[in-house]
This record gives sequence, C-alpha cells and structure tokens, in this order.
Amino acid sequence: MAYQKLDQYDEKTTRELLNNYRSTLSLIGEDPDREGLLKTPERVAKAMQYMTQGYNLDAQAILNSAKFHEEVSEMIIVKDIELYSLCEHHMLPFFGKAHIAYIPNGWITGLSKIARVVDVYARRLQVQERLTTQILQAIKETLNPLGVAVVIEAQHLCMMMRGVQKQNSVTTTSAFDGEFHKNSTRSEFVKLISAKLS
Repeated sequence: MAYQKLDQYDEKTTRELLNNYRSTLSLIGEDPDREGLLKTPERVAKAMQYMTQGYNLDAQAILNSAKFHEEVSEMIIVKDIELYSLCEHHMLPFFGKAHIAYIPNGWITGLSKIARVVDVYARRLQVQERLTTQILQAIKETLNPLGVAVVIEAQHLCMMMRGVQKQNSVTTTSAFDGEFHKNSTRSEFVKLISAKLS
C-alpha cells in the first residue's frame, strides 16, 4: 500500500493560497512548473495555515479545560517553552523560549496548558512585544492569579538574514502583573528562570 499522509486543511484557503504562491514564484523569476517547484505552492499554502493556526484557537478555553481548585499560593513556573512565530513585518520566522510564572489565587491549570497558550499566540503573525502581553493577559483573565510574569527571549530572522544582518542578537521582552510588580517577587522569578538544574 502506498504511503498516505493525512492532513486537514481548508480546501478553499489552500487553493487560493496555492495560486498566490504560484504567482509569487513567477514574479521572482522562477518557473512554477519546474520539477522541484511543482508541489511547492501547495506545501507553502499548507505550511502557512499550520503556522497561523493560532487564529482559530482560544487561549481561555484551553486554560479552562484543565482548571482546578487548589489552595496553593506559591509561584508556579514553566520555563524554556519553545516558540516559533512569524514576524508580521516581513513574515519571516522568529523563535526562542518563553518563561512563564503565576501565583495562584485558588485556581491552577494543567502545566501543558501554559505551553499551549504560548502556541495560541505564537502561531499568528506577531511582534514579540504583543505576544508577551497576550500570554500574560490570557492567564490573568482566566485564572485571576495573584500575579503573572512572562519573559520571552527570541532570535528574529528578519534581523539575521536581511536588513542589519546581526547574527547573534537576542531580543528579550517581559510583562509583569500583580505580585510580580514587587522587586522581591520579580527577582525570585528571574533568579529561578536563570538557574540551571544539575
């Protein structure tokens, strides 16, 4: 039996994107009927839908799907969450890690849901600054914690492979709410996300 890969994509969207990418190939001087490019427009059409699937996801619904009542008031941190997004200015990737903490106020959520919230907002056309605050707001509005902290460190291909071409630059953004406005709480968070477990 022949190999079959099963993917689910909107047929109309795929068809329209495919036609656009065929035109793009022609406009940059390529031949879209060349053997190596025959399936490229369809692949890119599907990849673009995958990389922007966050528009169809609801961060609050994800957090609520595993929301539990717990009398816990200590800081919960999920760090080194890989993220991949597309810069909305040049539609080139940026990638890195998110570090997220919250201090519960009667409610916790599944740890994997925190990582999924990152994907909800990363899988869109983005700027890192907005991505950082959107993650914070989703956790704040759904769990009503005593505080939330989000730090993202990322490298941007729009800076690395075009423009200023700075290969080693890393952009760090942060957003803090509630208890994390206190220097002592924020310092504890920063210390913990910087620490390496032996």
